[in-house]
Amino acid sequence: MNLRVLLPTGVLLEVEVAKVKAEALDGAFGMLPRHVDFVAPLRAGIVEYEETGGDVGFVAVDRGLLVKRGPDVTVSTTTAVLGDDLAPLRERMAEHLESQREEERKARTALADLELRLMDFFIGDGGRG
Repeated sequence: MNLRVLLPTGVLLEVEVAKVKAEALDGAFGMLPRHVDFVAPLRAGIVEYEETGGDVGFVAVDRGLLVKRGPDVTVSTTTAVLGDDLAPLRERMAEHLESQREEERKARTALADLELRLMDFFIGDGGRG
């Protein structure tokens, strides 16, 4: 099987695999090459894969969608972190998500400030000074 992990910015991972394990909203599942085609919404967690050579790898995802079609397995997500050891991977993903939350907080604060300035402009003196 061909596993691809897609982010909005491009392809994070593309590798030939013998097995994929993931967790959908309705529970964990595993896939082998002859698995039936399907689509599954993923919950935030770890996608585990075994390469055809036997090496095991992990991708931490913050939700996403997994599509199995023929020999191709595609995971599409907004946030993902690669790793080959679970403990540091969880820590790196937590740091990444915290950074993302901080950026979102800053954006919400800037938007609220802009909204207040616009309200003041239109309700206040209308920009007539």
